[in-house]
Amino acid sequence: MAVSTTHRRPGALTRRGSRRPVRPGLWHFLTFAAPGTLVYTCLVLLPIAMSVGYSLTNQALLRPNTRFVGLRNYALLFKDDTFLSSLRVTTILSLIVVIVPNVLGVAIAVVLDRRGWLYNALRSVFFTPMVISSVVISVIWTRVLADDGPVNQGLRALGVSEPPGWLSDPDIALYSLSSIVCWQMLGFCVVVYLAGLQGVPQELAEAAAIDGAGPLRRFWKVTWPLLAPALTINTVVLLISAFKIFDHVKVITNGGPGTGTTASVAFVVLQEGFVENRTGYASAEAVVMLVIIALLSVVTLRILQRREVQL
Repeated sequence: MAVSTTHRRPGALTRRGSRRPVRPGLWHFLTFAAPGTLVYTCLVLLPIAMSVGYSLTNQALLRPNTRFVGLRNYALLFKDDTFLSSLRVTTILSLIVVIVPNVLGVAIAVVLDRRGWLYNALRSVFFTPMVISSVVISVIWTRVLADDGPVNQGLRALGVSEPPGWLSDPDIALYSLSSIVCWQMLGFCVVVYLAGLQGVPQELAEAAAIDGAGPLRRFWKVTWPLLAPALTINTVVLLISAFKIFDHVKVITNGGPGTGTTASVAFVVLQEGFVENRTGYASAEAVVMLVIIALLSVVTLRILQRREVQL
C-alpha cells in the first residue's frame, strides 16, 4: 500500500485548511507587529488624519451643517493675534524649559554620582515630582506663590513691603510658570544624566588626571562629550513637553493674567475647540502645532546627534 508524504520546506508555515505556505516574515508581522500597529493607527494616526480633515472645514461641535472651506482656517491663523501671541509665549516657555533643567540636571547628576544611601535617597527626592500629577503640582504651587501665600508672607517678614505678584503680575507670570515646569522636569534630566555618567569609562578620566587635567577640564574634555546621547534625549523630550503644556497653564493662570500673557498653543487650541466651539479652526491650530513640533524635533536630533561620540 502506497503512503503519500508531503515534503515541506524547513521553516515553512501553512495556514490551517490551506496548502499555500505562509512566509515567516508575514507570520511574524501578523503575530507581533499587527496588534501594536493597529493600536497606534487607531489612537495616533487616525486622530491626526481626522484633525487634518476637520481643519479644512468649518466644523463645530454644536453646528450640524459642516462645509468644506479649504485653507481658509490656515490663512486666518497667521492673522490671529491670539494664536501669534500663543506662539511667542510657547517659544519663551520652551527655551526656558529646555535650558534650565538641562543645566541644573547635569550639575546635580555630577554631585549625586556617588555611592551611599544618602545619594540614593536624594535621587528619589529629585525624581519624585515627575511621578506626581501635573495638576497636583500646579495646585500646590498656586497656593505657594499666591499673593498671600507662604513665599510672599516670608518676604514681608523679611521687610519687603510690596512682594512681587508671582502669578498676578503680567511681567513675571510666564517666568513663574516656566519655573514650576522646570522644577517638575528637573528629576527626569537628573536621572538621564546619571545613567549617562554610569557609562563613562573611568579609565579615560584617570588617564586625563595623570596627564594633569583638573576636575573641570576632565569634565569638559572627557565626561561632557560622552554625555551627548543623554543631552539629546533630554532636549528632545523637554522640547516636546514644553510645546504641549496645557494643564499647568489651565490650573495656575488660566492663560492670564491679562489677555493671553501665559496662554500656550495647546491652551489656545483647547479653548478654541471646546470653549469657543470652533472645531475646524482649533484643528488647524493643532495641525500647525504638530508640524512645528515635528520640524523642531527632527532639526534638534540632527544637530545633537552629530556631536555624539561613538565608543
